[in-house]
Amino acid sequence: MLNKPSIFLVFLLCFSSIISQAFARDVSLEDNQILLTPNHGGDGSAWGQGDCAGCHVLRNIHDTAPKIKNIVQNTGYASCAGCHGENGTTIKRECVLCHNDSLLPKSPLMQEVKNHNFTLQEDSVLDDKDCLACHDASDMDGDFEPAVDLKHYNLVGAIDLPYQNGSEFCLRCHNRNQQQAGYEMEARFKRDPLVVMAINYEHIDVHGKPKGEGNRTYTGLREAYEYKTVVECSDCHAMHGTHNKKLIVDRSDTGMSLLKDSLRLTPISIDTPENNYAQLCVTCHKSEYKVEESDRETGNGLSGVHQASGSCIECHTHGMAAQTGL
Repeated sequence: MLNKPSIFLVFLLCFSSIISQAFARDVSLEDNQILLTPNHGGDGSAWGQGDCAGCHVLRNIHDTAPKIKNIVQNTGYASCAGCHGENGTTIKRECVLCHNDSLLPKSPLMQEVKNHNFTLQEDSVLDDKDCLACHDASDMDGDFEPAVDLKHYNLVGAIDLPYQNGSEFCLRCHNRNQQQAGYEMEARFKRDPLVVMAINYEHIDVHGKPKGEGNRTYTGLREAYEYKTVVECSDCHAMHGTHNKKLIVDRSDTGMSLLKDSLRLTPISIDTPENNYAQLCVTCHKSEYKVEESDRETGNGLSGVHQASGSCIECHTHGMAAQTGL
């Protein structure tokens, strides 16, 4: 039989659970709203509070999401701000507290130090501030949706439109005339892809909107490739970690979204020494015709490109409106 202190403890735990649910009601995955708002608490009474433990019992958090629940139990209240924002305080949002080799090793893969850290001349492991520049309100449902899971940047001086794909997000910064405040870039040379990619994507590159039709002189796609849309920037460029220059992916499972999982998740290794991108191209492309070195294995187990050795950029560069363009 329970004594009075035990009854009080049970009552307190139940009451705390009810309060926890009430204070969380302004956070809704159905509405893709994971960041806390000034309505936190229902009437704003919890907004500006820095002590999550004051209302939320740790062992009750995310009962309906066991994968997240286990991580929260490991990291404690320090992980709350990472997903739900600062709650009107100066609490630091920590992303790599969970996204690391121990807890979320594949979300995303971050095994190398060359990444999108906003410094061209320096390689370093991604920090929380780097993550938040591109992600601030993911709904954490396991499905990557550009319009939901990427930070919302407006088209400067133009109508505001949601991202239809990840490339449109990249182009909110990588353009010549409508760059985002705080992330401005100047061309390092003529037709520097860092600032002219919007033009390339819209009008020139066959990996962009003028997508290839597969009827040029050198044609052919690997059997496992599903070419139904534009090729995303992140299919070839790794944001979170690679050992290749220019952020070229170093394994197929960090990009290559149009490649069927049977090949993509093998994964295929990709090295790009001295501007030789044969291992990158051969992952998706396989010549329908026997030309030059198309039967020569590129070094990652695949063959099918017309030149398996030497530099590729003498003919293939972003923004060339000819057979030799990307």
